Amino acid sequence: MLSVLALSALGGCATARGPSVAESESVSRSLPLDEGSAGSAPASAPATAAAPAPAAAAAPAPAADPHPSPLPAGEGASADSLYARGVEALKAKDAPAAIAAFSACTQAAPSRIDCHWELGWAYSVLNRWSEALTEWTSVQKLDPNYPDLEDALTQARGQSSLQQKLASADSQPAPRATPPKDARVRIRAVGDVMLGTDFPEGLLPPDDGASSLSAVYPLLRDADLTFVNLEGPLCDNGETKKCRRGGNCYAFRSPTRYGKYLAEAGVDLASTANNHSGDFGELCRRETEATLDALGIPWSGPAGSIATVQRNGLRIGMVAFHTSASCNHLNNTATATALVRQARQTHDLVLVSFHGGAEGAKALNIPKGRELFFGEDRGDLRLFTHAVIDAGADLVLGHGPHVVRAMEFYKDRLIVYSMGNFATYGSFNLKGPQGLGMVVDVELDSQGRFRSGRILPTKQEGRGIPVPDSAGEVIPLVRRLTSEDFPETGAVIGADGSISSRKGPIATGAQ
Repeated sequence: MLSVLALSALGGCATARGPSVAESESVSRSLPLDEGSAGSAPASAPATAAAPAPAAAAAPAPAADPHPSPLPAGEGASADSLYARGVEALKAKDAPAAIAAFSACTQAAPSRIDCHWELGWAYSVLNRWSEALTEWTSVQKLDPNYPDLEDALTQARGQSSLQQKLASADSQPAPRATPPKDARVRIRAVGDVMLGTDFPEGLLPPDDGASSLSAVYPLLRDADLTFVNLEGPLCDNGETKKCRRGGNCYAFRSPTRYGKYLAEAGVDLASTANNHSGDFGELCRRETEATLDALGIPWSGPAGSIATVQRNGLRIGMVAFHTSASCNHLNNTATATALVRQARQTHDLVLVSFHGGAEGAKALNIPKGRELFFGEDRGDLRLFTHAVIDAGADLVLGHGPHVVRAMEFYKDRLIVYSMGNFATYGSFNLKGPQGLGMVVDVELDSQGRFRSGRILPTKQEGRGIPVPDSAGEVIPLVRRLTSEDFPETGAVIGADGSISSRKGPIATGAQ
């Protein structure tokens, strides 16, 4: 049973949250739709369907009390009353009061599953993940088949493990060899990649995807390191909870055999931190990771994961984030920066990938503050990107809005706020800016300093086959968005797609 909090907490790396009423205006049903036709449900629509009713809806709501007081079991309150008090506290965003009420409920009625379940969610609000795990383990003992339990346990295990990992991190990391002074690394990065889905009715590309990326091989292969956001799992099994009868379905599942097409294209790093990696549950997520491992493609996504590659004598780490506690959590700045600092201690260069922001043609610009998309917190991206650079990131690569966004320099580090759709076959609206993509080419030196960059324009043809765009439509779009959103700190985008800092290139030997 989904909690009043589970509606927004589950999703992404470890599992899919309940079916979304509005994935995005950039996603269609089975054929590309006109802009805005997909995901056009009102913001007031419920966040899930076909899932058991949220606890708050099932509980008998007492008279409105915006600040319910904690009720110890000793006062003789019934378990039902304590449970209702806890639900009201959660709805009022008063986690301490909710913890007090649900704890009293579990003491008064130890076998009361719903009190253990909601108590776990109340602990999760305060990032007390080990205690959340304890409560959900109690639920498991009482009812191993409790709805959505495995999803919650996976999330709690990941976050609890991450907290322990960060708490026990060595303050004095083991010494590493000094990187070659003149070493450089050329990185090419793209946004969302989903090569085709066999669910619900099967939207697979011609020749079973064998040539889907062939037109862009020269763009992807000509680099020391190539990064993609894997927008959906690679698996042949699993079940989804995102779809309901008669409703829109935005669950993706690419066959595992499609993984080899990524390797053939030259992909070296993948992010699995996004809202589709868990579309078919934990089993499918693990199958995705095993597929990437077998192909030699390091990945990052689940809580605590850091991908590592060696290039040109440099040890390079990549940490991928998403707005879900099932992943490295974009919205938990303290934990995010701690993880980046840890990566910095063990790597010469650190790349950060993030999947965040609103979606669609209306989401081209980057607002100040938090972005909401159909009520879901999609992050304060300006705050997040600056924070991870403060913590040690050398390059920040964004994706998620399904359109390109601006570029900014912060402390001489490049931030690409969104690289747009790159190869998204079959289920995506590719009209207008949603059909434009880019390969971002960046060269960093051994200190992580930006040396050069450029935009290599792409577009998608047909139902989602990427090709180079000789017209270069995406370049003036990124230039305009950058001047609008970052008039003082934006990257200088040349007419030819060149990327540079307003301060100009770093002089050779500069410290």
